[in-house]
Amino acid sequence: MRFDLITLNLVLAISETRNLTRAAEREHLALAAASKRLKDLETRLGVQLFVRRARGVEPTEAGRALVRHIRGLHASLHALESEVVEFSRGIKGHLRIAANAGAIAECLPADLAAFSREHPQIRISLEDLTSAEVQAAVADGRADVGIFAQPLSDQRLRAWPYRDGQLAVILPRGHALAAEPGALAFESLLDYDIVGLHIGASVHELMLQRALERGRTLNARLQVRGFDAIAQLVDAGLGVALLPAAVAERFARLFAIEVRPLLDAWSQRTYLIAARDQEVLPAVVQRFVDALTRDVPLVSPTGGASPTIPVPRAPRATIPS
Repeated sequence: MRFDLITLNLVLAISETRNLTRAAEREHLALAAASKRLKDLETRLGVQLFVRRARGVEPTEAGRALVRHIRGLHASLHALESEVVEFSRGIKGHLRIAANAGAIAECLPADLAAFSREHPQIRISLEDLTSAEVQAAVADGRADVGIFAQPLSDQRLRAWPYRDGQLAVILPRGHALAAEPGALAFESLLDYDIVGLHIGASVHELMLQRALERGRTLNARLQVRGFDAIAQLVDAGLGVALLPAAVAERFARLFAIEVRPLLDAWSQRTYLIAARDQEVLPAVVQRFVDALTRDVPLVSPTGGASPTIPVPRAPRATIPS
């Protein structure tokens, strides 16, 4: 079934004005032509899109559904126009990056800045997602490149180690655990309420897994979407938390919290950079992967990396100069 934009815009106008006459005027159509377009569309769809009320026309459930899709189409067309117009201004590529909060907070900004300076003709967009959401976004084609914490779980991706990070414990000042010298074991945190990111975040999933291995319950009482919110809640005495060490040290200068090393070996973690597994990577993606990785091993979807397996460099496409 084919749709034309004039008719779809008319439907949107009727929904917004609640009046066929005003909608026709807004879309520069004769009333009779507008009425026929609406009737023909309803016939083709086999549903009624609008009903007459005392105060004008009102969309039916089918009409509201169609209007939602029309608005989404308008947003996509606007994005399409904006991106294509950029090529006339010298932009020769668009790189969509999805990354988890840890990578964004610890290491990614400086690398993005360096890449942008080296490739000013490539426009970069960045979306903050959980590690699980990052992998899904790249695999589904909603992002070109993903950066997230291990493990790699999606078979549709190939990935390379990017940077190493470390987790640290943050405690309210005066907390009972703060009296213990040195690093803290994760198991000692399980006696207290945990403040953390929501389900799907790599740190949450890691804590949940380690707690289950010990036959313990993770008391994840408060789950939020940002590291700053975690630090404020810990500051307020509502629990303890794990954060990337570099992030924790920054927040220690802003909030009444104490930062302690995490004793467990898994406090060391690796961020991965991933792209869809395809024979030839798009030129922009290849350049970005090359910039952020240097002779590193390919990571398998089981989460392991073998130093004996070289990174498969896809044939390099070219970006016009």
